[in-house]
Amino acid sequence: MAETQIALAKKGIVSPQMQAVAAEEGVAVEDLLERVATGKVVIPANKNRELKRPVGIGEGLSVKVNANIGTSSDHIDVEEELAKLKAALEVGADAIMDLSTGGDLDTIRRRLLKETPVPFGTVPIYQAAIEIAQQKGGIVKMRVDDIFAVIEKQAKDGVDFMTVHCGVTLQSLERLRRQGRLTNIVSRGGAFLATWMIYNERENPLYEHYDRLLEIAAKHDVTLSLGDGLRPGSLPDATDRAQVQELILLGELAEQAWKAGVQVMIEGPGHVPLNQIEANILLEKKLCKGAPFYVLGPLVTDIAAGYDHIAAAIGGALAAWAGADFLCYVTPAEHLRLPTVEDVREGVIGAKIAAHAADLAKGNPKAWERDTQMAKARGKLDWETQIKLSIDPQKAAYYRQTSVPKVTDVCTMCGKYCAIKLVREYLRQEKK
Repeated sequence: MAETQIALAKKGIVSPQMQAVAAEEGVAVEDLLERVATGKVVIPANKNRELKRPVGIGEGLSVKVNANIGTSSDHIDVEEELAKLKAALEVGADAIMDLSTGGDLDTIRRRLLKETPVPFGTVPIYQAAIEIAQQKGGIVKMRVDDIFAVIEKQAKDGVDFMTVHCGVTLQSLERLRRQGRLTNIVSRGGAFLATWMIYNERENPLYEHYDRLLEIAAKHDVTLSLGDGLRPGSLPDATDRAQVQELILLGELAEQAWKAGVQVMIEGPGHVPLNQIEANILLEKKLCKGAPFYVLGPLVTDIAAGYDHIAAAIGGALAAWAGADFLCYVTPAEHLRLPTVEDVREGVIGAKIAAHAADLAKGNPKAWERDTQMAKARGKLDWETQIKLSIDPQKAAYYRQTSVPKVTDVCTMCGKYCAIKLVREYLRQEKK
């Protein structure tokens, strides 16, 4: 068995990455070792690059946030993507995914990867499908070897985790066809594979040749993020049979990965109404034996176009409190356009608020310490500390600087009628 993080943990060996994660999270190394060994925690860390900031995702750890960046066929600007990367990291993204579909995909990925100190992810089917479409005129002409060549290349480059849609099978597509959906398949990777499968009348190569995928992942210690290619793209489609059938299969594939010494996350929806979020988390944790759950949002309404980062933060907070481990951010531009640098910034902040709110609800000591320090600063009207402790100090400082109060120790919301100041001064008089 290759010396992956999970393989080392099974042998009782503590890696430098495990040491770093335990120290950052404030957990006992022995506890972390057990969780990595049993697949309940992953530490995405490809052997082929030196990860500056190892990150642990899973049970007993703080909730993490991922930011998706990348070009499209309509908008190719590598410098802008580098600016998005910088913005995402500045406001606390714990991981980055390159979802580029336009331009020189190898060059873009390698430039972003070089500048990323945290775990870096990709969706290899994008590159495989798009390059074959450009070379041969259609995605359906892709060969099995084309897919695995891209996976191997990206693994050698140092990609730490990969989304692979292994659960989109001929059987699940038949179920989807029979039941019907309002939004059908909204996963781009899932759609690429489904198109190929239907045209070629063949099984999903990532499922049929799963052992080959595991071999590559184990060789480079790539964490597999088992993608939800059949995730619901609207609330009426949430928690339907196709989604649940795929989740059952992903749980079985996760167990195979663990046996092969490969780390695994499970991806989840998507668009889910508030009253179904907790059930989705419980299903994943049960069916996938505690594997870390990586959710997109979830979005709690379909009508928040332009404000989907807020819909996602609402769903993300509830999902993380219920047990989701990794939140994929959603930007205000979701469903409308490729996000800008500012969209990325707002998306990460929204997801970080959701993650922090869940950490508080779960009693995370580090989260409570920060909020307690903020409460003390507010009680003292210590504006400098309040700004420093804010999740977005830049915006907090901007608001403070652009609305200067007449009395310097208050703000312009209440001015001289500041509740905290009034009570404090009254208490001082009482003591006299």
